[in-house]
Amino acid sequence: MGKKNIFDKSDAIFLGINILLAIVVVVIILVSLIAYLKSYTQHGVEVEVSNVRGLPKEEAEAVLDQQGLRLVVIDSTYSEKVPFGTIVEQDPMPDSHAKLGRAVYVTVNASGKRQIPMPNLQDMSYRQAETTLRGLGLIVDTIYDYEPSAFRDLVLDVKAHGQSVQPGEKIAVGTKVRLVVGFGKGTEQVEVPSIIGLSFQEARSTLLRNRLTVGAVYYDEPSEEGVPQYVYRQQPSEGHLLLEGETVTMYLSADIEKTATVTNTDHEEETWF
Repeated sequence: MGKKNIFDKSDAIFLGINILLAIVVVVIILVSLIAYLKSYTQHGVEVEVSNVRGLPKEEAEAVLDQQGLRLVVIDSTYSEKVPFGTIVEQDPMPDSHAKLGRAVYVTVNASGKRQIPMPNLQDMSYRQAETTLRGLGLIVDTIYDYEPSAFRDLVLDVKAHGQSVQPGEKIAVGTKVRLVVGFGKGTEQVEVPSIIGLSFQEARSTLLRNRLTVGAVYYDEPSEEGVPQYVYRQQPSEGHLLLEGETVTMYLSADIEKTATVTNTDHEEETWF
């Protein structure tokens, strides 16, 4: 008696039909998935990108939203040639085509003049100060204010709109400033004002108004950034007479109470001339 085959003809047909059905099912699933993805991503559906340059950000956002596009701000700039707060650049460019839902990347002109911190120009030559200020985008007046000073041609102060601008103070680009420059010691005597209890910048401004300048500066402890320091002692003391442009030495402390407890006297062995 011969051996019976493990798979007869009917089994082979059955297996073939199942494989064919499996292939058909896979093809149907793939076709359905592709069709769904096309519908979901709106494949092939494009719109013409509007020109939003020159429009305020909010208006540009509304225009693109109506087209099914998104506005994304990626940068800002400053220019006086175009209105503040408007779009100056966009990507994709106007009249190009983009798929629905795509982001339009834009650069916006700042809503106001850019602010910069005033650098510390004290004891810098007026020529160097002019170069520094112009490099920052400020306009330097060609007329100087001259004050007595122990050193000639060094910057004593910077003014904008008639007011002193302290180092670190923010000022708008394009502002016109005037330098206060020293011309050496004067011939008239002036009375030393009291600067006890004032911050360094306040004390310096007070001395300048009285045609005097800052001399040596001493701190009772190392100065920490951001911690205010106050004058608790000065040399010479209030009421002394100095020539215009001479210097006053300051002693500063972060302890404001020290200004009321330290006696402001000059020691005979110490000189300030």
